Amino acid sequence: MILSAGLAALLASAALAEVTVETAQGIVSLPAAPAKVAVLDLGVADTMMALGVQPVAVPDKLYLDHLQPLAQDAAPVGTLQEPDLEKLAAIGPDLIVVANRSAVKKDAVAQVAPAIDMTVDGADLISDAKARLAALAALFGKQVEGEALAAALDEKLAALAEAGRDKGGALVVLTNGPKMSAYGKDSRFGWIYEVTGLPQAGRPLDEKANHGDAISHEFIAQTNPDWLFVLDRGVAIGADQPSAQATLDNELVRQTNAWKNGNVVYLPADNVYLAPGGYTALTETLDALVAALAG
Repeated sequence: MILSAGLAALLASAALAEVTVETAQGIVSLPAAPAKVAVLDLGVADTMMALGVQPVAVPDKLYLDHLQPLAQDAAPVGTLQEPDLEKLAAIGPDLIVVANRSAVKKDAVAQVAPAIDMTVDGADLISDAKARLAALAALFGKQVEGEALAAALDEKLAALAEAGRDKGGALVVLTNGPKMSAYGKDSRFGWIYEVTGLPQAGRPLDEKANHGDAISHEFIAQTNPDWLFVLDRGVAIGADQPSAQATLDNELVRQTNAWKNGNVVYLPADNVYLAPGGYTALTETLDALVAALAG
């Protein structure tokens, strides 16, 4: 009888075990190792996949090739911007994770189940990505895996810092068909300057503009960066529109140091644009930067 009571107490204690998790909106306490988690952000889904955690629900479109296996065992529950509350309720998740594009829906989905916001700040993406990795690892009891992933990430960052040493100035440009925007060091893509160690070329840009500063070919020519890091939004979302290569292939751009020296780098736009802070998305992008700068 005493054994049964002790076992019952042990099981009850395990069921009530909680873990403290750092989120974008502060520190929260959650039941440890939730069994059924709905994820409404590609970056979070990416990091969970790297940790070996399978969500029960994900957005309808996962976009990134390496995320497609998640759809085999996860139900589609709407878009990043518009989650389907009825489908979520039918699944009955223990926890819902929002971030970035879906963060504004936190209160709405919290009507279905407890929700946390794991948004990352583009200007401080590396620090935030590491924090989210550690938090998710703790939440799911994957600390060993999380520490190994963090160590591998640090190795890539060190290699990139070395590759970018004394390589001149850079400009991060997003194309959207024929339109172009430039992003500065404190913008959503500002972390690219941080990890490469390359300063932003040219005049200061509007860091508060989520869609960047609209620019022209003349602007790129006048800025004359040593490196152009390019993100093609059309490729990221599968839009049928002129490519970044076509948009940038212009007489003025061809006069820049970046073009003349073969330093126009087309980054994996789906990783950067759609899955900010996601572990594999981030490490693949770091690999692309190392390959370009060390080459």
